Amino acid sequence: MPLKRAPLKNIHKIAILRANALGDFIVTLPALSAIRSTYPNAEIVLLAKQWHKEFLVPGRTAVDRVIEIPVKKGIRNEAGKTEVASEVQAFIDEIRKEQFDIVLNFQGNGISANPFIKQCGAKLTAGLTCNKAEKLDLNLDHYYYQSETIRYLEAAGLIGATTTQLEPELNVLDQDHEEVKEFMTTLENKPFIVLHPVAMDIRRMWPLENYASLADQLNQKHFEVVFTGAPEDRQKVDHIINNMDYSATNACGNFSLGGLAAVLSKATLMISADTGPLHLARAVNTPTIGFYWAPNLINWGPVTRSIHRPLISWKMKCPVCGIVPNDPYPFEPHTETCDHPVSFVRDISIEQALEAATNLLSATKMSGENTLNTTN
Repeated sequence: MPLKRAPLKNIHKIAILRANALGDFIVTLPALSAIRSTYPNAEIVLLAKQWHKEFLVPGRTAVDRVIEIPVKKGIRNEAGKTEVASEVQAFIDEIRKEQFDIVLNFQGNGISANPFIKQCGAKLTAGLTCNKAEKLDLNLDHYYYQSETIRYLEAAGLIGATTTQLEPELNVLDQDHEEVKEFMTTLENKPFIVLHPVAMDIRRMWPLENYASLADQLNQKHFEVVFTGAPEDRQKVDHIINNMDYSATNACGNFSLGGLAAVLSKATLMISADTGPLHLARAVNTPTIGFYWAPNLINWGPVTRSIHRPLISWKMKCPVCGIVPNDPYPFEPHTETCDHPVSFVRDISIEQALEAATNLLSATKMSGENTLNTTN
């Protein structure tokens, strides 16, 4: 069993470093909830990106406030932007004025993050580290192949924070429902399933040509089908819909993250590539089916299975060059020549996806899950 630590005394302000993408944030929610329940009177501040500040308004999660980090190598990387030393120093100066009691590293193995955190002037530093990283006051070794959710729960445990909550939870706010009110009326209160086919890395994507058949068969089960994605995904989804026998809604780029959370909270089911919106669906308690390459499932799969079903590809070799790109972590090639744009979950069949959807819909209906409320 992990070492249990007692909560610390006189803690008023806690900062957590986590400056990356949507899914990366969602998996920290159980840990953030643990910190909130253990330190109910402390201010919890996320050191993150601009999108976090826009999304994490009061009441959505345990985060009280977001401070945006400037671009810094290994901490916050942005395409086309470079680190400006004066901006980083100005940020450090401002953070030191905050007088944090604790700063936690939730950002990787600590090689880049820990020297950065130690400049923040906190009374205590804690979090992830490795044998190549500077040590914090309280340390947890970073071992790559671990559930990300459990990783951050263990990191929160360094400061005595505990919880029984294993799946992420966030609140859908009134403003989110108001944003999608008009869109929801177009569905005429019919039960609908969300399909999210696109991810940043094509290797994590189920083949796009499979979705038309899957969507048609879901239509035959009397579900409306809504496709979601980024604005740049709209053309790909149009192509899928044009190959369908039934109709579907292309909602790519239609919503803010809050609006997307509201739509997902009303969905009967989400079927998706292994990407941020799939984790968002989990956080609003919507049943999910995700397509996972086996090495990625270890880190990014749902912790529980009551309303979540991963479909797993066990094909390890790249179909183009034959190497197994999972060392030191998934899609990190053994050679610099393997970055082939091909699906690594292509062997999961349409029949498997439909069977998983049918079984999960039946299971959630029988258990009376409120996510299957077709009157929404």
